Amino acid sequence: MFMRRIFVAAVVFVLPALACRADLPLEQRVAGVTKVPGCVAFWDFVRREATGEQRFLAHVPEWAGNDFALDAGNYVQSFWGEGREATYADFPLLGRGPFGQAVRIRREEDPSFRPFLYVPRKRLHDTRLDIKGADKSVTVVVWAIRESGNHALAGIWHEGTDLKEKATLGIQKVERGQRQYALFAGLNKEGSACGHVSENGASSFAYKYAMHKSNSGDVSPKVPADSPADVLDGAWQCFAMTFDHRKHELAGWLQGRAADRWQEDVKTRLQPVYHAWLQGELRRTPGEQPGEDPSFPADQFYNPPEEHPVSVKVLSEGGAERVEMQEFGYTRVKVTKVRDEAGLWRVAGRDLEEVRLNPWWYPHALYVPKDAETGGPFTIGRVIHSARSVGFTGWIGGVAVFDRALSAEELEGLAALCGQPVLEVPRR
Repeated sequence: MFMRRIFVAAVVFVLPALACRADLPLEQRVAGVTKVPGCVAFWDFVRREATGEQRFLAHVPEWAGNDFALDAGNYVQSFWGEGREATYADFPLLGRGPFGQAVRIRREEDPSFRPFLYVPRKRLHDTRLDIKGADKSVTVVVWAIRESGNHALAGIWHEGTDLKEKATLGIQKVERGQRQYALFAGLNKEGSACGHVSENGASSFAYKYAMHKSNSGDVSPKVPADSPADVLDGAWQCFAMTFDHRKHELAGWLQGRAADRWQEDVKTRLQPVYHAWLQGELRRTPGEQPGEDPSFPADQFYNPPEEHPVSVKVLSEGGAERVEMQEFGYTRVKVTKVRDEAGLWRVAGRDLEEVRLNPWWYPHALYVPKDAETGGPFTIGRVIHSARSVGFTGWIGGVAVFDRALSAEELEGLAALCGQPVLEVPRR
């Protein structure tokens, strides 16, 4: 017997297992997303305009007044003046999926053709989709089958075209980064659910790229996009990212799980993060310290709370020196201690060894563009970026945005929709 759980006090809607059955009305699946509190927009690629271009529309609250129609675009043409225009014909339809339809993001061979679906900034600026500023949290959920790649799935993440390097030669339209929030298919950890946020729209830690990102411990498989229907039906994955401003935490979720992940060897693998931690550490000591960069901006330090260790492991001890590995909520720090004249241990040095990637500590607000011209579009399938790489390829069967950080139980319910996909349904 199946049960529906409704938590009245928290006003939380949890999708029951029953909704995964293909013989139930599709509306129940759609409601399983739209009735989750905080749902701003949900594209199921079934709801479309009745006339005209018949663009994909989002399910939005009844009072919203903006259903965020998706345009088709080729950002290489828009910024480099190369390649052809994109149309809806460049996004093949599967005819089935968690909500009855899915669009394909293909491995385009033409380097001047990088199509995506998007809501122009002028149509989203200052709407509920434009999640930004202090005391704002966000969740992005994408139901997808990953064929290849590790780049963008959906979000407001215009990486800018102002990098003065080989990739931007011939650029005709130069714009600064306009990042706010987005969900990626891994980035530095390919196949993971990667949440990405920015406080300034541009770079992090005095580095050229944005670096505030989380990576789920679990990884999605690669499945050829032209696999038989029964294979594709069993291959859907629920990618999600949450930013909780109350906890200052950014997390990546795959199939409703935010499995833990740590990055070892931070000095070489995440050097900008290490440098930002070190500069903050050195700045605490009065006077200029060896290795300290006085010009490093204080608002770009990366120093998560390290007052009380979660655990302490003695790595070595002999005579007057002891080396410990101290684990904190978001960092693992090697601490060297020496005995003083009174025989007491005092700290002689600290060095960052590992950083936690899931969840990731993020103490800032989301970027607030001063106007529509300095804000990015909401894009699906790709984002505007200088590298012009192919990015993610595969099928996307649904995209949802919430203006709050969903709970683990809510995300488990949304992941349950990856169960038995439904066949194509009439447009709504």
